[in-house]
Formats: sequence, C-alpha cells, structure tokens
Amino acid sequence: MDAQSRGRADDIDPADQWVLNPHTGNYELRLDQSAGESPVAARTATAEDSGRRGDTGTGAPRDGREGSGRRGTNSPEVPGQRSRRASQSGGRGAEATATAGRRKRKAPKARRKKALMWTGGVTAFLVATTAVGAYILYEKLNGNIDAIDIGDQGNKNVVSDGPMNILIIGTDKRTGKGNEGYGDKGSAGHADTTILFHVSEDRTNATAMSIPRDLKTEIPECETKGSDGASTTIPGTPDERFNTSLGQSGRNPGCTMKTVENITGVKPDHFMMVDFNAVKELTTAVGGVEVCMAKPIDDPKSHLKLKQGKSKVEGEMALALLRTRHSFGNESDLDRIKVQQQFLASMIREMKSSDTLTNPKKLYTLADAATNALTVDTAIGDAKKLMTLAQEIGKVDTKNITFLTMPVIDNPAEPKPITVVVDPVKGEQLFAMLRSDTSLTEVKQKEKAAKGKQAALLKGPKAAPADVRVDVLNGGEIAGAAGATVTWLQNQQGVLKSTNKANAPEKIKKTTLEYAPNQADQARALAEMMGLPASAMKPGTADAEGLEAMVLTLGADFKGAGIPITGPAKIPADVEKSSADKAVCAK
Repeated sequence: MDAQSRGRADDIDPADQWVLNPHTGNYELRLDQSAGESPVAARTATAEDSGRRGDTGTGAPRDGREGSGRRGTNSPEVPGQRSRRASQSGGRGAEATATAGRRKRKAPKARRKKALMWTGGVTAFLVATTAVGAYILYEKLNGNIDAIDIGDQGNKNVVSDGPMNILIIGTDKRTGKGNEGYGDKGSAGHADTTILFHVSEDRTNATAMSIPRDLKTEIPECETKGSDGASTTIPGTPDERFNTSLGQSGRNPGCTMKTVENITGVKPDHFMMVDFNAVKELTTAVGGVEVCMAKPIDDPKSHLKLKQGKSKVEGEMALALLRTRHSFGNESDLDRIKVQQQFLASMIREMKSSDTLTNPKKLYTLADAATNALTVDTAIGDAKKLMTLAQEIGKVDTKNITFLTMPVIDNPAEPKPITVVVDPVKGEQLFAMLRSDTSLTEVKQKEKAAKGKQAALLKGPKAAPADVRVDVLNGGEIAGAAGATVTWLQNQQGVLKSTNKANAPEKIKKTTLEYAPNQADQARALAEMMGLPASAMKPGTADAEGLEAMVLTLGADFKGAGIPITGPAKIPADVEKSSADKAVCAK
C-alpha cells in the first residue's frame, strides 16, 4: 500500500494532524488538503526523494524554513509521535512505510475514543441539564407556597415518630378571577370547611373527622405573629361559632389549631389551608373528580346542575358542589359535610390512581396547582418538606381511610336550634379513640397485635380498689395532673393507697404503668379505672417487696382525671362513617 492510499482522510491518525507553528511556537491542528496526504505521507515522500530534491540530509526544506506541514527529523515532537520517529531514524523509506501501515490498523481505536468522548460529553450534558431542570422545577414549586408562622402551635418537625394530625382548612376567602360572587365581601376567610386528618402511628390507617362550622364552642386565647415578627395575643371568647376561630379578630390558622385541640384533646401537627380558587385549580389539575348523585340536581342558588348517577366535576362546577346547601338532605351544613367527604374520598382515589401517578405531565400540573393553592405552616413551608409529608400520608391504603363527622347534638340553649354542640358521650368516645390512636377500620396489623402478649396483660383477676397501691408522677403537659389524679382515685375510685409524687424526671408522650409480677392484679384494676391501653403496661421481672407501690407516670396523652386514656375499641354504632375506597351517591 502506498503513501497516497494511506493519506485518505478517514485513515488519518489524530496525532499526525498536529504541527508546530514557527510563528507562535504552539502546536496547531492542520490538515494537508493539497494532495490528500497526511503529514506522515509527506514526510515519507521527502525521505525517499531527498537526494533528487537537494535536501541536506537533515530533512530541512531547501529554503531553510519550517512550514507547509513539512518538518525535518530534528523538529520538536508532538505527543504520540515518539515511537514513529524512532522507526523513521535514518530516513529509511521502507521502514517508514511499514510503520505507517501498522498505524493504519490503530485508527479505529482512535475513532472509538472520539466516539466515547462524544457519548460521555452528551451524557454529562444531559445529567447536568436534568439537575438544572430539577433545581428550576423545585424553585418554581417552592415559590408557589405561602407559609404562616403559627408560633408555638404545631410540630416543628415535618413528620413525627408517632401519630400525625393534619388540620385541613377550607376558607370562604375570595381570591382569583371569577370568585367575586362567593363568600362574604371583604371577609378575611373563616374556617368554612375543617377536617382533622389523623394518621396512625404505624401508617396503616387514617381518620378524617369533619368539624361543623356552626359548632358552638370556646375559642381559646391565641397568639399570632405579624410579617415583622411581632406577636399579638388575641383574647379568647366563650360560646362562639367554630368558624370564627379563623379570620375573626385577626385570628390565623394557629388559633384554629388551638381551638381544635381545646375541643378534642388532639393536638394538630400541621395545617393546610385552601380557598375557593384552590378548589377550582386542584380539581382541574387532577382532570376532574368523579361524583355520584342519587337524584338529578338543579340548584339555582349555586348554579349546580348534575344528572342522576355518575359525573365528573372540576373548576366552577366542583366549587358549586362543595358549597351548595340546598340540594341534599335537610339542606343543613351537616348534610353538605357528607357530600364534601364523598367528594374528597373520590379526589384521593383519583390522585392515587395509576392514571395520575404514571403521567409525568399530570403529576407536574397537579404539583404546580397544589403548591400554588396551599397555605401551610412554616414547618412544612417548602416543596421538599411537603413532598416528605405527602409520601408519609400516602402510605395509608385508601380502604383504611375513614371519613366521619364530629358527633354533635342540637344546641340546647337555643329555642329553635341553629347551631350544634359536641355530643357529650359519643363525642368524647371518638376523641378518646383518636388520642389513643385506635383504628376505625378493620386493619389486620392491629387485629394481630391485639392478640399478642401485650394485650394479654389486661386479662385476668383484678385487685379490690382498697388493695391497689400506686405512686403517681406527672410527665405530661397539664400542671397539677398527678395531684388531681390522686384526688380522683381516692375520692371517686376508692384507691386510698395512692400518693402524689409530683413531676416526673422528664416529659413523656404516653402514660405508663410500671409494676412487679406479683402486682399484676393491682395493675389490671388500675388500668380499668384509668382506661389505660395495653401498650401502657410495663411489667417488671422481680416481685415487689413489702409495701412497694406501682409507678404510674402520666404522659402527654393524659387529658384529665377521670378521662380514659384510651377510647372504646369500636366507634359508637350510630355514628355514620364512610371509607375512601368506596363511591357513595349523594342524597
């Protein structure tokens, strides 16, 4: 093979294309286009014809200049050419030609390197672009969220090790185009629709309890913070409608959270608040929410028109459905709550469906709308924290999400009842179940746990109250709880050998009862009086001696003397409930 054939462009070794520019002293990439030769071919021809061209034997050009891509044997070397120069020593053309021939077989390797470099470069670019895109996406979603500082209310951590309680607040505040005709003009937004969403400690179940806006209750004193960080204390008021816990007198969602805790004994960890415009945006982003009507609906006041059976609603129609009072039941707020629960259950099913979760465009639209629609507390006030919270809540199967309404009765103080009050029996039973993290659905994990050794600690003979000996410590939040409990035990339960040991060394979340094996009958008796769950029982390994007493340490779950720590095992039979996995037609 001659030098001409070796000089084809696709056989050129990249190292052969670098030459020294004598004017700059730098190596430059240069191709010899004149005869299709590579610099190697040119040097080979020069070595063979040196005698005919009158070269000096050094390989230098006759005019004494270095250039035109031709270099003498004493030219500075380009990286990658040393081995080639060694084979060309003495200017032997045959050896040079043979060396060039061997170089030709290495050319594909060079091309592979170039291909790898290009592939690696493109991959790096894509990774970098994706990272930048993710950052831009995060910044956009993060910029959508509004957050409110609620001071000492709530939980400063995104998630907690135990149960979680999220207060969902729908306000009647008018924001966004097309909402001018809704709500009270100039209203700061009241707690129009409120749901306490309780997620169990093991994340197997959840309870969504609606709180009627017309519930008469005490609104406790609360503290708010302005944009300048200054605190303002808003006085509490007795016998007020629940919906005034927000907006009225400058109250913020922290005040609503404190009101809910005051009513139920359940402390909300976080709040999420949406207004009219948010309902329209979210339902549109999810592609509509399927609802079912037991009869045709034509409400001139809310402009709601729906056929009998299943329909999909979004935007204005979804908002009209959630606001109407006059199309269902006896046209009360309690009947409207049932429709809202059915709507939310359907929306949860839609959000958790494969059609949503596997559609990137739909997911982004939903994330954008959700972050744009929500106002939250500062502890969850960015996109990453909200995502973490959503993932934690998302662990609950929809079939184990129970919707119900706070048990209430007509307000006995009103001749013609317009408002309601908490049912003193059923309400407290439900609140106790929430406080003790008792599932309202049939969860297999819970049933298995109930059959274990811990539950067996509550079974067996019980000592007489006069034989129960216990020291009581306060490790909870209520001042004087140990003394109040001892007074109740002695005066109401006949446990005369009970002693107030004041405060525990540290605060604890859950009440515990420590006892010796030979005090098991006393422990079971006290557990029954106090309404202690099986998880509170902490048996020791060595028997007690003499007059040694058991140790009862009250935790944050203790709500007052005589109030059971745990609620009943089942919800009262006549309290209506529904499951998020089942579609129900509104009546």
